[in-house]
Amino acid sequence: MKIRLFLSASFLFLITLSTQAQELFLYKELDTTQLFVEVLYPEEMEGGKEYPAVVFFFGGGWVGGSREHFRPQATYFAKRGLVCFLVDYRTRSVHQTPPFESLKDAKSVMRYVRANAAQFHVDPDQIIAGGGSAGGHLAAATALVSGFNDDKDDLAISPIPNALLLFNPVIDNGPGGYGFERVGEAYKEFSPLHLIGKGAPPTLFLLGTQDNLVPVATAEYYKTVMEKVGSRCDLHLYEGQPHGFFNYRNFEFYEKTLLAADEFLQSLGYLSDQPKVKIE
Repeated sequence: MKIRLFLSASFLFLITLSTQAQELFLYKELDTTQLFVEVLYPEEMEGGKEYPAVVFFFGGGWVGGSREHFRPQATYFAKRGLVCFLVDYRTRSVHQTPPFESLKDAKSVMRYVRANAAQFHVDPDQIIAGGGSAGGHLAAATALVSGFNDDKDDLAISPIPNALLLFNPVIDNGPGGYGFERVGEAYKEFSPLHLIGKGAPPTLFLLGTQDNLVPVATAEYYKTVMEKVGSRCDLHLYEGQPHGFFNYRNFEFYEKTLLAADEFLQSLGYLSDQPKVKIE
C-alpha cells in the first residue's frame, strides 16, 4: 500500500493507493461551509487518455443525506472504467438552506468537474449526472433548469451533463408533486418536468411501480415529453418496488438497476462490454 500527498488549489490531503485511487477536493466554500467532491478512478488508467465521468448526487429530500449514498454504484462504475464523483451539497438539516441552494451547488460542481476535466483525466463532453430521489432531481435540473446559478461560478462553463441516470427522481415539483410546499410558485423555474426542452440529454429513468413519491404516470409523462422534443428517455419500471428500491440494501434491485445503467451507458458509447466486473 502506498500513501501519496496531493495539493489542489484549495485543499491539502492524503490518499491511499491500493486497488482503487480516491481523491478529495474542495469545490466550493461559502463563509464557514466547505463542500467537497470525492473522486474514484478506474483501477488502471492509460496516460493521456480521457475517460467518461459520472457525477452522483445523494438523495434525502434536500434535507439530509451524504455522499456515501452512491458509493456502491460509484465503486462499480470506476471498476468499469468511468471516473466517478461523489458530491457534497447543502441541505436543510446541516446548513439550514432551501432546495434552491442545493441546486446551486449541483450546478457548481458540474462546472467544477468540466473546468478541471484535464486534471481528472475526464472527457468534458462525456460527463454524466446521476442521482436518486432529490439527488435525481438535482441531476435532471443541472440539465434542464437555466436559473439558480451561483453568482461566484464561471457562468461561461456549462453545467449541463451529456447524459442522465435518474433513480426514482422527484422531477415534478409542481402542485401535487414532491416538494411544492417548500418551493411554491418557484416550481415553474425549478421543476425538471416543467422545463424539458429541445436538446435535453439522453436519460435513463428507473422507477418502482409502488413508489409513493413518484407516480408511474409522472414518469410516463416525462418520457412522452422528452420524446416530443426529440430526446431519448428509457423508462424502466420495477413491479411492486417502493421508493428507494435501488439502494444497496435491496441487493436484487441494486444489481438490476446497476446493470440497466451499464447497458444504457454502453448504448451511448460511454462503456464497452469490458472489463467484466462482479457486482457484490
